[in-house]
Amino acid sequence: MLYGICTLSVVPMRREPSERSEMVSQLLFGELLWILERQGNWLFARTALDDYEGWIDIKQVTQIGEDFFRYYHSRTNEVVTDMSAQLFDERERRHLLIPAGSTMPGIRGRVLEINGKRYILDGETNRIILADRASVRKYILEIATRYLDTPYLWGGRSPFGLDCSGFVQIVFKICGIRLRRDSAQQAMEGRGLSFLSESRPGDLAFFDDKEGRITHVGILMGDDRIIHCSGKVRIDPIDQQGIYHKELQRYTHRLRLINSCLAE
Repeated sequence: MLYGICTLSVVPMRREPSERSEMVSQLLFGELLWILERQGNWLFARTALDDYEGWIDIKQVTQIGEDFFRYYHSRTNEVVTDMSAQLFDERERRHLLIPAGSTMPGIRGRVLEINGKRYILDGETNRIILADRASVRKYILEIATRYLDTPYLWGGRSPFGLDCSGFVQIVFKICGIRLRRDSAQQAMEGRGLSFLSESRPGDLAFFDDKEGRITHVGILMGDDRIIHCSGKVRIDPIDQQGIYHKELQRYTHRLRLINSCLAE
């Protein structure tokens, strides 16, 4: 088994080993992965965060040893909370812009080392959030609203473009909670609730299509509001029927499930 880590800002994962293939997700700086197969200049990989699989350009992955992988995979690592931060690469003497949600495995103060390369972080991490678990619901909404007006991007997980489940996953990741990648997978996590009135801020609402498939997810804010990524990250009214889009003057998403993924 081979192991890798993303040491670039944002790296696309594709459905097939081709630059023309659909982007199914993205890796952010510091995220770990298993390398399962090589095909020419492409690697088929599984992410350590959520077991998501896809093809990655071999030039966009840094190979690491098993000991490094296993040690940091078993830990809750600090994550960047600034919408964008900078890492100074001491060896190359240049700065790398990285997005919120980037992982900082083994960071000490501001210093991070990967494969003997030393980086200095200019930005904030979720250290306080990880220490203050009692306020996690507050933090979820605080982080989520930082993404307001971020455009929708299929497969996206960065402040420059997100899909609905990527948005939810990254917000929860920053708050120290692992979720799966797709909305249908996320709907299988946590504890189900029967009514909106039972929910609390930070719980998740899921929506289905005409065939009954879960296709959308958002974060409940309380006061009959939801923050979600549809066209862009936005806040809309929600009731037991679904999400109501004021500008369009109609319901755009039909409510199917409400889950709490937070330990009480």
